[in-house]
Amino acid sequence: MASTFAARKERNQLKFIIQMKLSKKKELSQKRRWRIRKKVSGTEDRPRICVRFTNKHIHAQCIDDEKSHTLHGIATTHADYKDILPNVSGAEKFGSVFGSKVKGSGVSAIVFDRAGRKYHGCVKAFADALRKEGLQF
Repeated sequence: MASTFAARKERNQLKFIIQMKLSKKKELSQKRRWRIRKKVSGTEDRPRICVRFTNKHIHAQCIDDEKSHTLHGIATTHADYKDILPNVSGAEKFGSVFGSKVKGSGVSAIVFDRAGRKYHGCVKAFADALRKEGLQF
């Protein structure tokens, strides 16, 4: 009986430590997003493109911050893009699709918001695909 109590107590302590680490990780991620957003702002002529990668999907938006209006927004949750995975090759495909959609609306210059992630891997592949579509950063 005492051994099961000790094991349960130890398990609860581990859960608490893991939960603390996750909350700190989320807090630091939010601070990075805020730090970037202080410097990056979109206008009607030069909107902000924000990209978000999760474990299962990619979300991208083209935003006019002056009017607080989303011009375009697509995600791999839509039926047309279900086959695109959130990896480097998927980011390239998704970036070219999104870039052509934004370019088609008459936008030629953008501001890129990486949403707190490092500029490498999927984020870099997405940005390079936007550049190949003719968008100026």
